[in-house]
Amino acid sequence: MAAETERTFLFVLGSTRPDGNTEQLTRRAAERLPAGVRQEWTDLRQLALPEFADLRHTGDGTHPAPEGDAKRLLDATLGATDVVIATPLYWYSFSTPVKHYLDHWTGWMRVPGLDFKERMAGKTLWGVSVLAEEDRSVADPLHAALRHTASYMEMRWGGLLLGNGSAPGQVLADASALAEAAEFFAREPVGTAGAAVAAG
Repeated sequence: MAAETERTFLFVLGSTRPDGNTEQLTRRAAERLPAGVRQEWTDLRQLALPEFADLRHTGDGTHPAPEGDAKRLLDATLGATDVVIATPLYWYSFSTPVKHYLDHWTGWMRVPGLDFKERMAGKTLWGVSVLAEEDRSVADPLHAALRHTASYMEMRWGGLLLGNGSAPGQVLADASALAEAAEFFAREPVGTAGAAVAAG
């Protein structure tokens, strides 16, 4: 793993409302990162990403280089050593903005000369989510989707931090989640062993 002073965490906020439970839990966890770790935050709601179009079987199958907000998001993603996906649990998996972001990964892998997948290998993927259920097993599909994404991209998997809450601020009453958040980014990520599930 890169030295702490060389690490950059990109926090990708995928909620459809500002300052929701997932963002609050994510910020609690980020507070405990060492001072030398650079943090970059991006709120997907504030980006004008183009609709994703699957061009794999159109023409030569390549995608054009992204522009505007998509280019800025791509650069932030490639510039990070650690990517943190912060998504509320919607229908047992990603929020729509996060799914859209990951769909663009499929396109970025097919931009000539970008080598997106190769450049993502070795980085660490983390997840943070809040659900309105006491039964944490309902988040298993989200956990599997993130873990398989890390495996497919040959990234390291840091794990999924889960909290409980519905109305904004309720997660701050989840003592167990707050305790886990305090130590979450100190855990050692696991390698890329395991079955890979291709995107798309």
